[in-house]
Amino acid sequence: MKKLLILFLLTHTLYAQTPSFKIQVVDNQIDIGYGLAIGDVDGDKKPDILLADQKEIVWYQNPGNQTGNWTRHVMAANLTPQDNVCIAARDIDGDGRVEVAVGAGWNPSETADSTKSGGVFYLIRPQDPTKNWEPVRLHHEVTTHRMRWAKVGPNRYQLIVVPLHGLGNRNGEGRGVRILAYEKPTDPRSRWTTQLVDSTLHMTHNFEIWEDGAETRMLLGGKEGSKLVRFLAGKWEQTEQWIGQGNGMGEVRRGFQNGKQALVTSIEPMHGNRLVVYRPNQKDGQTLTDRMNQGHALLCGDFLKMGSDQIVMGWRNPNADKKVGVRLFVPDKTLTTWQEFPLDDSVMMACEDLQAADLDQDGDLDIIASGRATLNVLIYWNNTPAGKR
Repeated sequence: MKKLLILFLLTHTLYAQTPSFKIQVVDNQIDIGYGLAIGDVDGDKKPDILLADQKEIVWYQNPGNQTGNWTRHVMAANLTPQDNVCIAARDIDGDGRVEVAVGAGWNPSETADSTKSGGVFYLIRPQDPTKNWEPVRLHHEVTTHRMRWAKVGPNRYQLIVVPLHGLGNRNGEGRGVRILAYEKPTDPRSRWTTQLVDSTLHMTHNFEIWEDGAETRMLLGGKEGSKLVRFLAGKWEQTEQWIGQGNGMGEVRRGFQNGKQALVTSIEPMHGNRLVVYRPNQKDGQTLTDRMNQGHALLCGDFLKMGSDQIVMGWRNPNADKKVGVRLFVPDKTLTTWQEFPLDDSVMMACEDLQAADLDQDGDLDIIASGRATLNVLIYWNNTPAGKR
């Protein structure tokens, strides 16, 4: 395993933290690495890494420390003639092991024929999770693109699936994207019920789910900006709340400052070059950088245990400085100025997706990235000394 140690020193006047991340290569022979998910696959109480690669769905078994090998296991392969594109993993039945759904049939130029574009599958776990999982094909819309499990009530979960385009959509115009919520039946091979979440947006790209309030909410990012919908009285309903309305958004995430004041961050436009932060009651966002090329991954989290979230973003094509990579943005003590630090300022990570999890269970969040052109999966181990945060 190739490992690099990267240390970042911040000034002690405004920035009291000293971030320290160590890079570990999990796999450097993937084919594209469209999407990542994190969850306990084998029931050993350690979070594993799941990957939707070009033709295979795989999981990497957590060795329990920062130096061990992450054993690769194939779950399913060649689900459709086209590529896989996304994956969702979550324990929805309380047995300590994740349920897994995947998206395939990646053919974004075909918006008229659902037999040639899109695919949604639930994977039935075998007794031995290192063996092949049984794929169950579900209903799908064209251009399946993103998915995630959402908790919508006590012991009730839905699989949210977001396509890129609506049926017959051309250049972001035409019918809206049909975002659907699927509910798993007792027998996953039987019919899954679906519920329409939203069909008003065009060219949606990614979304964020909030489950920490009185109701589950979802922020949908796309051509028109980001729109908030909510699950209330057993169904999804529209709200009049928008963030960055009129701005194209590819990635959207929510974070917190001072532990309670919400903020939303986005990459604009789709596959864009700008990282933007929106605060409550602010129409216009604050641009933190405009030096990305094909920004495609975004995280919020308190990696440094500051009491306020930091932002991690990644892009996949060389920018004006001929760099790809992953960057960490840290707010100062006034929470108005952000400083940028490279987690990977080399050619190692042409970032397609990012996830955060405490992989070694030491109490802080680590970062997991998949690289498109670099064909790799990396862990950025968070080794920031606790006394210097």
